[in-house]
Amino acid sequence: MSLESLFVFEYSCWLLAAIALMAVLYSSVGHGGASGYLAAMALWGLAPQEMRPAALVMNIVVTCWLLYRFQPYKLMPHKLFWPLVMASTPAAFVGGLWVIDVLSYRLLVGVLLGLAAVRMLVNSKANQQIQLPALWLVLAVGLLLGFSAGLTGIGGGVFLSPILLIFGWCTVRQSTAVAAGFILLNSIAGLAGYVVSAQPWPLGTGWLMLAAFAGCLLGAELASHRASSNVLRKLLAGVLIIAAGKMIFSAF
Repeated sequence: MSLESLFVFEYSCWLLAAIALMAVLYSSVGHGGASGYLAAMALWGLAPQEMRPAALVMNIVVTCWLLYRFQPYKLMPHKLFWPLVMASTPAAFVGGLWVIDVLSYRLLVGVLLGLAAVRMLVNSKANQQIQLPALWLVLAVGLLLGFSAGLTGIGGGVFLSPILLIFGWCTVRQSTAVAAGFILLNSIAGLAGYVVSAQPWPLGTGWLMLAAFAGCLLGAELASHRASSNVLRKLLAGVLIIAAGKMIFSAF
């Protein structure tokens, strides 16, 4: 093995390790982890055309396992969930169809990663009074988060969960089920739009998918024991901030 190929091998191994770590952290709180995967891929310098489909695929793998592992359909508030995904899924498909230039993608993902970091640092306390929101508001939230999911590869769960809890749309346990189902359907729709629009498929996505799946196996077990740490959340927010800065800086 040449020195150059050895460097590439070690470089790839560190990226896979970072993806697995992100999967552990995000799946431990019931999320697919796309913002973490995008942060890792941004720090490792992957091209935008590689990042979006890879993040969507990893989201699908992780949330499928979470839904299987915890069978959250028993917790699902159907009157909230179905209007939400009926609005978000078509919007995610349209977002996936959209061919976005490199500059715009870097800026958009950089801003969203920064917002995700802020969300990580803010302690979202659940509203004690549960009340189903107006239908138009559910549809509006679904449309906005769905389109951004397909366009960027971020499943939207990191933004949906605090909305559900802060405004008292459902209980904490129900929010995990809603977020996982929301992320899964949006990611499938966004990936379908990406494929239909004949945009390039990145090589090596299978390895990233395997790394994410390996991480979510551990994360699901942590989630089942309610293992969450404020320290880990702050460290994750730091990673997102660094990645956001790198994405925005590289756009200029």
